[in-house]
Amino acid sequence: MEFGIALATTTESWRVTQQAEALGLAEAWFYDTQLLNPDVFIGMALAADRTSRIRLGTGVLIPSNRLAAVAANCFASLNRMAPGRIDFGVGTGFTGRRTMGQTALTLGRMRRYIEEVQGLLRGETVLASLEDGEHPVRFLNPELGLINLDDPVPLHVSAMGPKSRRLTADLGAAWLNFSGSVEPALKHMEDMRSAWRDAGHAENNLRSTLFALGCVLDEGESADSPRAMAQAGPCAAVVLHDLAETSVAGSLDGKLPPALVSAVERYREVWQGFPEAERHLHNHSGHLMFLREDERDLLDADLIRALTFTGTRDDLAERIRRLGAAGYDQFVVQLVEGEEQALDDWAEVFARV
Repeated sequence: MEFGIALATTTESWRVTQQAEALGLAEAWFYDTQLLNPDVFIGMALAADRTSRIRLGTGVLIPSNRLAAVAANCFASLNRMAPGRIDFGVGTGFTGRRTMGQTALTLGRMRRYIEEVQGLLRGETVLASLEDGEHPVRFLNPELGLINLDDPVPLHVSAMGPKSRRLTADLGAAWLNFSGSVEPALKHMEDMRSAWRDAGHAENNLRSTLFALGCVLDEGESADSPRAMAQAGPCAAVVLHDLAETSVAGSLDGKLPPALVSAVERYREVWQGFPEAERHLHNHSGHLMFLREDERDLLDADLIRALTFTGTRDDLAERIRRLGAAGYDQFVVQLVEGEEQALDDWAEVFARV
């Protein structure tokens, strides 16, 4: 099993990426979350210039943020800087779209975008969907060597629902998943394997990566210690952000653990207190970056353990071993801004797997 890190992109992300490379980790994934973070391709370019082995991927790119031709040019430029080390991770959009009050893209629109980007990276002429219709576009002078179309840029699709998992299988893409605990991740793997087989692929050709957040606890340390809250709390808070925004009061009863339903309903009161036209601005502030004051009292040790990969070194190693046995090829932990020293703790966990 391989290990990697995920980062809410900054202009300093290259520093911890260097550290991850020195520790032997396989990949660094960079979030595409405009309005929260610096640009994903700027962060990746700085890391590409300062590393030599570790793979660098968009984790994940949001199609509506850029024309397909612009995205393809970014990947081809990075591929020139770090030949054969670049991955094209893509999804329908969560944080980056909701910060603008938008919902996720349709799978059809994402598929069209993927096909355009991949075609361009293969050096083909593609019909690009533009404001006034479709137009043939291609890289006009790749022979100058200013970009790299020779080394492949593998496709990874973020797919957390049955339909998106079937699209991933249909495209023959690598699969990206996100989970805060083992059991849901195992169920998702079963469904992904089924979709993969139904698409006619050999099961051992499925490439899968699980993203997670959490905290490596010292013996006797509580899951709601200040350190754990700083490293794992932002992930647990995102669950509250999502459910308050996408559900109605009372609809979660009986569907989720009572403690989580209670936390969501209490956060819903906070969310409803935001100006209605600007709720998306307040709701996603600090998303996966830090725990806000209006979130802190809604989370306790039990919720942190239930919604994140938080535990002792041995406990976390056992959880990750179960994921590997189920077929996950890479486990990726997001490092929270300002808590990058947690990488040393996670490296100890990885060494035990």
